[in-house]
Amino acid sequence: MTRIQVMNEVLANKIAAGEVVERPSSVVKELVENAIDAQSTVIKVEVEDGGLKKIKVTDNGIGMSRQDSQLAFERHATSKVRTERDLFRIHTLGFRGEALPSIAAVAKVSLQTWDGQEKAGTRLCLEGGQVTSVEDAPLRQGTVVEVTDLFYNTPARYKYLKTLHTELSHISDWMNRLALAHTAISFCLLHNGRTLLSTSGNGDRLHILAGIYGHQAARQMIPFQATHLDFEAEGLLSKPDLTRANRHYLTVIVNGRYVKHPGIHKAVLQAYHTLLPVNRYPVVVLDLKMDPSLLDVNVHPSKLEIRLSKEKELLGWLEGEIKKALQEQSLIPAPLSGGNRRRQHQQQAVQQTFNLRLPEQKEDQSAQGDREDQQASHGTRHPAGTVGQIHDHKQVHDQLSQYDQQAQTSDESIEQQTEATVPDQSAASAADPEQETSADKIPLLYPLAQLHGTYILAQNEQGLYMIDQHAAQERIWYEHFAKKLNQPERVSQDLAVPLVLEFTAGEAALINKHQDMLKKIGLFLEEFGHHAYIVRSHPAWFPEGEEEILIREIIDTVIRHKGKLEWIYFRDEVAKMMACKQSIKANQYLTRAEMEALLEQLRQSSNPFTCPHGRPITVLLTKYDIEKMFKRVM
Repeated sequence: MTRIQVMNEVLANKIAAGEVVERPSSVVKELVENAIDAQSTVIKVEVEDGGLKKIKVTDNGIGMSRQDSQLAFERHATSKVRTERDLFRIHTLGFRGEALPSIAAVAKVSLQTWDGQEKAGTRLCLEGGQVTSVEDAPLRQGTVVEVTDLFYNTPARYKYLKTLHTELSHISDWMNRLALAHTAISFCLLHNGRTLLSTSGNGDRLHILAGIYGHQAARQMIPFQATHLDFEAEGLLSKPDLTRANRHYLTVIVNGRYVKHPGIHKAVLQAYHTLLPVNRYPVVVLDLKMDPSLLDVNVHPSKLEIRLSKEKELLGWLEGEIKKALQEQSLIPAPLSGGNRRRQHQQQAVQQTFNLRLPEQKEDQSAQGDREDQQASHGTRHPAGTVGQIHDHKQVHDQLSQYDQQAQTSDESIEQQTEATVPDQSAASAADPEQETSADKIPLLYPLAQLHGTYILAQNEQGLYMIDQHAAQERIWYEHFAKKLNQPERVSQDLAVPLVLEFTAGEAALINKHQDMLKKIGLFLEEFGHHAYIVRSHPAWFPEGEEEILIREIIDTVIRHKGKLEWIYFRDEVAKMMACKQSIKANQYLTRAEMEALLEQLRQSSNPFTCPHGRPITVLLTKYDIEKMFKRVM
């Protein structure tokens, strides 16, 4: 007797079903995808007891003939692929011909269908993969598939299922993704008779998202659309103040198919970059369309994973387009407005314009003296009541100009810096405030005072703004250092005393691996004995007095990542670290002129909304919010 035998069909089907039918949500996914492929415009899903007792999917699609309905339960029987060439241009969600036979192998199934042509509909019943009856059915356009007693003949599979609530959450999640992917189809999901999802099929993705995640979340979404020679993208992006604790709320759809693609997820998160706090994720619905020949969906039986033939090009373009869409938005949160946003806008439509200049006679005497001293030192005098009109901000962060002047003296080929107090606008002098800049992203603000030496209170016609002074300056410094780190370093400053650094053997190996990366930012480490290095110079723009600390922390960054560090992330981490160290801290009191200077620098930054770690810089209490708190409006 031979030791190798061919498995019988029943056993083979049960094993094959394990690849396709992992849990009740897998059944829902496969049946609904079949209904979508059948050109349905209305799909209703009814489940009982988390889908273990019953799953019923009703559609109004094209239906099947009696012969086709029987063939559909044969393994690898499909109407969607005819030749091998068709595998390279998949237009449908299903195509492998495994879903129905896999489901029938581990459950009791009945199918009722009519194609609109035969004299009678068909009702087909199966149990354990075997047909038990075929009979006439009413002439109802479309198909109804009912699955009961899932895994009744595979108790081992049944034992490893989670609670009913968990299984129901998986079903609900799949239905939500499918509804977001196919906005022109009306979906309905009921569990034990209770409606969990209902969409109109009118094509409004934002309306669907509101039904899934709530109206508050929908109000925080930004419409997104972009076109490329090979790709099209549209969808919804959440504003940075709407975040979640995991990536579960990131929905990626490719040619109508919900997929999980690490590269696309990474591109989306990189586009948000410093707009998000650490370990927080956006709510995103991204719908991508491309020629099917650029896409391989035949990677896994679940069809959840895909391969892209132009992946690098797609990811780079996608990251840039999402970043551009976010940069075009005003991202200052107004946390108290909430559902009253419409009323707030109506209120503003009839508001008068107020004169926000502070009366000279009411200005604090000490602050006025500070202002006059500042103006005298700049060679310019302004009326004491004119707020926010200082053009030369050397009182605040004049270190920037000093560092840039040192670099300029050492190497005349470096671009002339006309005003270093606005680091990311080196080509546009701060002495020319009328020039069009990124300042349009944040309104002109008039500082009033400081709160606890930590927050700047400012106002304009919109209301009261609170600005985190550390976060604001951290953003300014971050953009300055990121720009410096991205330029080939040509100017070095010798250390008065060379710095000797000692490491373990493992740390030295990591440093040697990333020597080129360190050289890119102007750090040259010479081997100096056993696992030791000597540093004789540093980039001229390193902040004075912080050179040794920064050098050590930059090298620690390389060691901490254990060699798994790309240049773009290394540069970003170093810029964040340097910015944090240079920025003013809490409980540091500022004069009026210093507050004005800081706010003007923030307006000139490319992203004035969040610090490099994703925390908000500015919060707005609108005039409506304030009136609401004081019961002036009800």
